[in-house]
Amino acid sequence: MSDITNIFIVDDDAAVRDSLTMLLEAADYAVATFSGADEFLDVCTPETQGCIILDVNMPNMDGPTLQEELTRRGLRLPIIFLSGQGTIPVTVRTIKAGAVDFLTKPVDGSVLLARVREALERGSLLQQQAKVTQSIAARLAMLSEREREVMMLVLAGHTSKEIAQRMEISYRTVEKHRAHVMHKTGASNMLELARIATLQAPQ
Repeated sequence: MSDITNIFIVDDDAAVRDSLTMLLEAADYAVATFSGADEFLDVCTPETQGCIILDVNMPNMDGPTLQEELTRRGLRLPIIFLSGQGTIPVTVRTIKAGAVDFLTKPVDGSVLLARVREALERGSLLQQQAKVTQSIAARLAMLSEREREVMMLVLAGHTSKEIAQRMEISYRTVEKHRAHVMHKTGASNMLELARIATLQAPQ
């Protein structure tokens, strides 16, 4: 499942799962269904692609709590919420947390399909962004502690001469560190280096 794009339906109502599956499969989507949040979490991995159609009210773990758990795990799947009794506070909470939409049951099929298309587009973008972030993090991880320190001072606007004095090393050594930083990060100029550095994990 991890390398296939799916529509994941997480709902404790079997009738809802069946009707949504029929709708989505008729639109040529691959569908996987789950009766609860824990069941879905057991199979969801960072490589899982697609979107989730998620019920709000479920036993053991409700929809908004599953959304929070996915975020905590760094799993960036777009979510469409469905609820038979949604409230404004819950709607606001889930949308603020990144949900694509919050729809009430019974849902209009054409509206749901439109939201699914939007969610898959968002999911594709999130996957691309995640790959870029991972690539940049790997490049930054190649920097030595000294190189990272020089990079931050350069980005703070200090000249090589000022950095040399501050770090009590030679000007030539600073220039060597700067060259290594540019090479390892793949940055072609200071602006690009600044963008890359903003994606550093907190120290």
